[in-house]
Amino acid sequence: MLLRFVILLAVNLCCAATQAAERLFDFSALPEGKPPAGFVSVLTGSGSLGDWKVVLADAPTAFQPLTGNVPRGGKSGVLAQLSTDVTDERFPALIFDEEVFGDFTFTTKFKCVDGRTEQMAGVAFRYRDAKNYYVIRASGLGNNLRFYKFVNGDRSAPIGPEVPIARGVWHELTVECKGNQIRCLLNGKEAIPTLTDNSFAFGKLGFWTKSDSVSHFADAKVVYTPRETLAKVLVRELFEKKTSISEVVIYIAMGTGQDLRVVASRNEKLLGTPGGELEKHVIAKDVMYTGTDKPRDLLVVTLPMHDRNGEVVAAVRVEMKPFLGQTEQNAMLRAMPIIKRMEQRFKEAKDLVE
Repeated sequence: MLLRFVILLAVNLCCAATQAAERLFDFSALPEGKPPAGFVSVLTGSGSLGDWKVVLADAPTAFQPLTGNVPRGGKSGVLAQLSTDVTDERFPALIFDEEVFGDFTFTTKFKCVDGRTEQMAGVAFRYRDAKNYYVIRASGLGNNLRFYKFVNGDRSAPIGPEVPIARGVWHELTVECKGNQIRCLLNGKEAIPTLTDNSFAFGKLGFWTKSDSVSHFADAKVVYTPRETLAKVLVRELFEKKTSISEVVIYIAMGTGQDLRVVASRNEKLLGTPGGELEKHVIAKDVMYTGTDKPRDLLVVTLPMHDRNGEVVAAVRVEMKPFLGQTEQNAMLRAMPIIKRMEQRFKEAKDLVE
C-alpha cells in the first residue's frame, strides 16, 4: 500500500515457510496539527468524533525517530487524541484504513495525559466497522487493563486485571493475534491470560480512547503475516494454468478517498500503484478498451468487472501476446471469459480485498 506519510516496510523476516512483513508508523516525521494520512477517524457509541492530531510532546525515552529527525527542544511528534467530549458511551478511534490484518503483533507506546471522567488509551483490532471489533485498553483513573469486543454495537463483559497505570508516564501495549488466540502484554509482561475468541478472523487496527480521555501514542509497529486476498488468488490461479495471457492487473477504489489502486497483479511490484484515467473511465462508464503496448509487443484489453448486482467494482487490465490475424474483436473475446470467471467468485467489492 502507498501511504502519504513515512511507513517503513520490510518483507524480509522469514520463519519457516511463512513470510512476515513489518510496518513502522513514524509520527515524528509528520507535520504538527494534522491527523496522519492513511488513517480514518471513527466513533463507536454517541458524542463527537475524536480530535486526532500529531502534536509536539515528550516522546518515550527509548524512542528514536525513524527518519533520523532530531527532536526539537527535546520533544518529538506523537499522535494525540485531544477532544474532551465527556459523553459517557463515546469511543473514538483512529483506524489505519489501508491494510487488513489477520495474524499480527502490534506494539505501541501510550500515555494517559488528561481527562476528567476518563483517562484511557488502547488498541482497536480486527476492526470490521464501528460496531464490530476487539479492543484492549488501559485506564489511568481505574488502574486496570481490560479486553472486550463490540459485536453489532453491543459491548461484551470486560476481562482483565487491576494494574497501576500511571498518568503522564509512557507505557507499552502489545497485542498479538494468531488464529483465534489473542495475547496482551503490558510493558513487556503478559497481562491477560491468552484469550480464545472466534468473532473476528481479520480486520483493520488502530488507536482507541474513551469519552474525554486525552491520550498520546508513539513508536507504533505491526509485524504481520500478509493475507492473500481473493483478488490475488484469482490472478495467481489464472497463471497456475496454461494460458496465453501475459499479465492481469486488477484495479479497485481503496480507502476513504476512494483512490484507484492495483490490488492484484502477477507483478507484485505493481501492488498499491495508482490507476490511470483509462481505468477510472472503464469503471465510471462501464466500457472496455483495447490497445497495444508496442515496446513489449502486447495487446491490452481493459474491462469492467461487476459484482452480483451488476455494479462495476473494478477495472481489469489483460495483456496478451498477439498472433497472426489478431484483431481487437478477438482480443476482447479472449479477455472476456477471464472476467466472467472472476465475477462468479465474489458477491461484492470488499470480498476481493478482505
